[in-house]
Amino acid sequence: MAQASSNSSKLPIVAISSACVISLLAFGPRSAMGFFQLPMLQDTGWDRTTFGIAMALQNLCWGIGQPLLGIVADKFGTWRVLAIGAALYAAGLVITAIAPSPVWLHIGGGVLIGLGVAACSFGVVLASIARLVSAEKRSFAFGLGTAAGSAGMFLFAPISQGLIDALGWSDSLIALAIIMLAIPVLAISLRGNASTSKIASTEFSQSIGESLREALAHKGYLLLTSGFFVCGFQVAFITAHFPAYLSDLGIAARWAVVGISLIGFFNIIGSLAAGVIGQHYSKPMLLVWIYISRSILVTAFLLIPASPTTVVIFSVVIGLLWLSTVGPTNALVAIMFGTRYLGMLGGIVFFSHQVGSFLGIWMGGYLYDLYGSYDAVWWLGVALGIFAAVVHWPIREQPVQRTASQAV
Repeated sequence: MAQASSNSSKLPIVAISSACVISLLAFGPRSAMGFFQLPMLQDTGWDRTTFGIAMALQNLCWGIGQPLLGIVADKFGTWRVLAIGAALYAAGLVITAIAPSPVWLHIGGGVLIGLGVAACSFGVVLASIARLVSAEKRSFAFGLGTAAGSAGMFLFAPISQGLIDALGWSDSLIALAIIMLAIPVLAISLRGNASTSKIASTEFSQSIGESLREALAHKGYLLLTSGFFVCGFQVAFITAHFPAYLSDLGIAARWAVVGISLIGFFNIIGSLAAGVIGQHYSKPMLLVWIYISRSILVTAFLLIPASPTTVVIFSVVIGLLWLSTVGPTNALVAIMFGTRYLGMLGGIVFFSHQVGSFLGIWMGGYLYDLYGSYDAVWWLGVALGIFAAVVHWPIREQPVQRTASQAV
């Protein structure tokens, strides 16, 4: 009996390592899209609203696709979804590289990349990880998966800028498309679905409809969903517009590369730390403090005169807070409802995140073109951070109450 317990406590290293590399590859190129904005617009003559709409569509399609692809992965297997996602991602990057008009930019850079990221990133990958580990190890495992995505941001910022300098922005996107084709190979160890998982198969029996009705009637789930909207608004705006914002302030382009790289590097630390903290302390309160800290940080960044030093400090601290929300949020969904439909239920929460991302990116471009400044969107992000802290406060970290008849 002791031997069985020991075995169940071990992490499946190969599968989790593959999931982490997939997260790195999926999150890397889309997090570096801000570096392509100015050279693309210079060559094509399009405005920032055009680019902003494409990136906003990308995030919206990511959000729409996440719960749908989560259902497919839960039912038909993770590998199939990851393979399809890699193909969509690669196609989207190629179309973005050769887009002859804004419509094609919106199709490639918006719709296809968005669906590709939905299939290959946190929702599907973290759900597969959740079914591989026991509940007591889950927060840490989620931290690993999230940190890997953060590593993608850290690595692909200099990689993307280096490719742009060497090849130009168009050929660089094609090079990134080729890299995406490694995902189906890496995903082989993640084959299977909820019914083949030893952990999920021991949980209660529910249909998809029953699971949805239960979640949508749960106050904590609704509060978590509304709060994650704010995370999307804040981080997507910075991802898409930070390099251009610094350029407008007269800060050299190399500091944007440094800033995004620092965000990605300290994002790794923040994600791992959130996984460890969430293992031992209240996840809702961890989220409260993350959102409050973001609002304080952005306020200071806007009020203190900008310089390379303030860019470095801001990037380090926002990096610690960047994706540190993802692990605790997904862990709370798993605690509330189990892992059987985690791909779907986590995907719905993430859809809210991506609606926020859509608005953050679109409003960034639109309000800039309207007023010549990003300040209004920055301050809106501050206010939303306070809202997110308030709505996470009453969430309870406990399973939903079910009747005995729902047990397997």
